[in-house]
Amino acid sequence: MAFDQPSLKGRALRLLSGREYSRAELERKLQRFEEEPGSLALALDDLLAKGFISEQRVVESVVNRRSAKLGAQRIRQELQAKGLDPQMVSDAVTALRGTELARAQVVWLKKYGVAPEDAAAAARQMRFLAARGFSGDAIRRVVKGCADDLLVGDED
Repeated sequence: MAFDQPSLKGRALRLLSGREYSRAELERKLQRFEEEPGSLALALDDLLAKGFISEQRVVESVVNRRSAKLGAQRIRQELQAKGLDPQMVSDAVTALRGTELARAQVVWLKKYGVAPEDAAAAARQMRFLAARGFSGDAIRRVVKGCADDLLVGDED
């Protein structure tokens, strides 16, 4: 019976109650439930007009949830996969690059906390940070210990 199935808008609201979704993500998730061509677009347009769907909130949510553990490049990939406006993604990534070194150091300290004993250990630590999307410069500075001044402060 038709009453047993929630509407497209109802399904979208149920998804949005858990976390922020971009319009493109909702389209992918709800496409299989669309019975009349164009009805999904109309439902999403209505939710967008009412402020239930917001690309800015999606960007902020991803950055807030993921920036403590991931580098700017990995976050860029996640935002792009959500089908967000390229300029919004670029702006968010640019803002993240300013804290890249400090965030990489925190992640490295939590996982390793000690300087590598040899080249193999250094390579392993570098691969760990690279897999999380940190920049090559930040990785080198953290693993080689050039970023110690972030933790210790200027002792001059």
